[in-house]
Amino acid sequence: MVKQVAAEKQKKNEVSEIKNTRFNNDKTLAANVMDLLVTAIVKGEIPPGTKISEPELARTYGISRGPLREAIRRLEGLRLVELKPHVGARVVQLSVKELIEIYRVREALEGMASRLAAEHMSQEEIDDLRNLLDRHEESIEQLDGLSYFQKEGDLDFHYRIVKGSKNEKMLELLGSDLYHLVRMYRYQFSVSSSRPKRALKEHRQIVDAIESRDPELAEILMRRHISAARLNIEQKLV
Repeated sequence: MVKQVAAEKQKKNEVSEIKNTRFNNDKTLAANVMDLLVTAIVKGEIPPGTKISEPELARTYGISRGPLREAIRRLEGLRLVELKPHVGARVVQLSVKELIEIYRVREALEGMASRLAAEHMSQEEIDDLRNLLDRHEESIEQLDGLSYFQKEGDLDFHYRIVKGSKNEKMLELLGSDLYHLVRMYRYQFSVSSSRPKRALKEHRQIVDAIESRDPELAEILMRRHISAARLNIEQKLV
């Protein structure tokens, strides 16, 4: 019952956000629409495997089909959408095997990113990271602790860690090629009665290790954190 009430509350907020959306004037209409669709896909409002209906989305977001088609093409570049001739566009749906493989890659690479972050992040960056987690905690509490949605880029804890590693190749791999796919599954499988708060606690422990300049501990904690997320997925899917 609690989960149902929280889900209804979240859905109302999402609908309200769409209706009250103000596009960024510094971006093209297609880019603004793409941002909206990325969020909708990551949150599961448009679930994996769903065929994308241009007329329905055009009505939902109040836009013409031209910018929408351009936005969908961009989503393909982000690996969130698959375009097939005579079939159309569908939201990407990974197999269990593919998803577990991605999480194992994340465990290795983000563990190393945390190690490097402990060596290279400035105190100012660490302080900013703590402030970000405080905002995340407020967001989790607003949804009664049942989901943990992180906006992209610098508002995303994992992105900030990879960025703090100061390793451009790692940022290229985790911050572009796999980034939005990882966000999508990370969020959707964090929706539960316990995982969001536990994940936030683990994030804080990782930051503590980074601030203590303990690279080995930072790597171990990040690996454990992602391993716990992977096990959560395996329990739900396998």
